[in-house]
Amino acid sequence: MVPRYTKPEMGAIWSETNKFKKWLDVEVYACEGWNALGRVPDDALKTIQEKADFDTDRILEIEAEVKHDVIAFLTNVAEYVGPDSRFIHIGLTSSDVLDTALAIQLVEATDLITLEVEKLLEVLADRAQEFKHTPQMGRSHGIHAEPITFGIKLAGWYEEMGRNLERLHTARQAIAVGMISGAVGTYANVDPSIEEHVCRRAGLVPSGVSSQVISRDRHAEYFNTLALVATSIEKFSVEIRHMQRTEVREAEEFFSKGQKGSSAMPHKRNPIATENLTGCARLMRSYAQAAMEDVALWHERDISHSSVERVIAPDATILLHYMLVRFTGVMKKLLVYPENMMKNIEITGGLINSQRVMLALVDKGVSREDAYAFVQRNAMRVWNEGVDYQTLLNGDPDVSKYLSPGEVEQVFDLEYHIKHADTIFDRVFEEQEDEDQ
Repeated sequence: MVPRYTKPEMGAIWSETNKFKKWLDVEVYACEGWNALGRVPDDALKTIQEKADFDTDRILEIEAEVKHDVIAFLTNVAEYVGPDSRFIHIGLTSSDVLDTALAIQLVEATDLITLEVEKLLEVLADRAQEFKHTPQMGRSHGIHAEPITFGIKLAGWYEEMGRNLERLHTARQAIAVGMISGAVGTYANVDPSIEEHVCRRAGLVPSGVSSQVISRDRHAEYFNTLALVATSIEKFSVEIRHMQRTEVREAEEFFSKGQKGSSAMPHKRNPIATENLTGCARLMRSYAQAAMEDVALWHERDISHSSVERVIAPDATILLHYMLVRFTGVMKKLLVYPENMMKNIEITGGLINSQRVMLALVDKGVSREDAYAFVQRNAMRVWNEGVDYQTLLNGDPDVSKYLSPGEVEQVFDLEYHIKHADTIFDRVFEEQEDEDQ
């Protein structure tokens, strides 16, 4: 079942009907290749092209008896084609069909995923520009550090998703590989030109060398890329979940009219979408791990990878597509509270300026060690006593010896911390524009 946030086209890629359609395409393309070599007569090729078809229920019925999916498929196709079906599957092994068709499906799925990444990038760019100069508390270890802007945070997300888009392009290239090389990849019973023709018709490139299968390091790279995209979404989602905490409340997921947050507590507005996406990312990484386990097969092939891929190929692509669509929706409607961001900046009474005070003292000739000690001892009093930091600094003789009250006040200027926001944005978004040209 395709999740409701995902377009039906993604689910259709992994339907039994589309799978058998791709198998049939590969078989017909191979017949075309053999026709060019004179192995399949023109009239037989015409019959195959016009009559080749299948019935999904009939294939499953045959498979229940023969216990082999490709044989069941070929038997059903032969029922449509008639005597000329003897020319179908010449020199091929099952994996020639399965692996090449899987590559076509993965490419189709990747193209849909790529479109959603591009849509997310547009939303992130818009919202980053919207909050380019909106001050927000920067945190390290979960503790207030120094101010940033919410736009800078979103620009970082944008840049990360841009890297993910590049990774998807590379993964698509890695997986867009087909093979028609026979039982153990030696072309003993099939001419290499058949493989070239099939791959060209399918929009793939031939594998340089194969065994009975395309090497699964390609698939491991692909599924690890999907997992990395999902992990980025998790990273962003965890940040939103933190910002939605009651004690923070700097941003929150949109809460629609009539929506309910808790069966017991009517006041609740929970970050359900980003929590959901966090869980989905855990699944995505499990698929990547499974793909890694598929790389080591016995000799030229066993089928230990087959059962894995029947699950992870549709599940991973559908799930990532879902995650992208849902997270894009979260970002489009994300509620942002600049006034709470400012309130949180001010909550420590100026402690966030401690580095600036230390550097100002160093500029006056104080050793770094002494400057650190002067600044820290006053900072600890703010933590312990809740007093105003600027007032403490002005009353400290070691500090006032070097810094006047006016100079201390200047050090507490918020704009100092975010003065390079435009520079960061120019670098992130102008570089992206240059790459797109």
